[in-house]
Amino acid sequence: MGTLRVPDPWRKWLRLRHKRCEGFDPLGRSERGGGSRYPRRVIERWRQRAREVKRDIYALYLAMRDPRTPWLAKVVGGIVIAYAVSPIDLIPDFIPVLGYLDDVLLLPLGILLVRRLIPPAILEEHRAAAAARPDRPRSLVGAAVVVAIWVALAAWVVWRFVL
Repeated sequence: MGTLRVPDPWRKWLRLRHKRCEGFDPLGRSERGGGSRYPRRVIERWRQRAREVKRDIYALYLAMRDPRTPWLAKVVGGIVIAYAVSPIDLIPDFIPVLGYLDDVLLLPLGILLVRRLIPPAILEEHRAAAAARPDRPRSLVGAAVVVAIWVALAAWVVWRFVL
């Protein structure tokens, strides 16, 4: 089997069409062979946003422990944080497109809602604290509680609907 051959006029049209994207090759190749089909700056921007989401989750965790945070923000923030760290998604990731929709859409919307509920001064203080701490805390007790809740829920579903 050979490689995919694109006629020269089409190749020229595709390159002109995507000229504004530096390093973009419509066939997914780079000058050195292999490579990505997306420009590096797009990939780097998405990586930066992922780091910001991680930092915001930790900042929300710190804000939930602050006595100056309103109780409604604590409740909604607790739900968002529990969903973010839960090993089980609302929609399983193996379902095409919809599997990642909850991670890409629901989590940022929840963070946005909690950010609006927390006073800006408190949130900025905890964001700075979250950015200053390179390692994130890991709670085995918290993980055990989440797993126990999911196991209990699964046992209840099996007992109620299967047996």
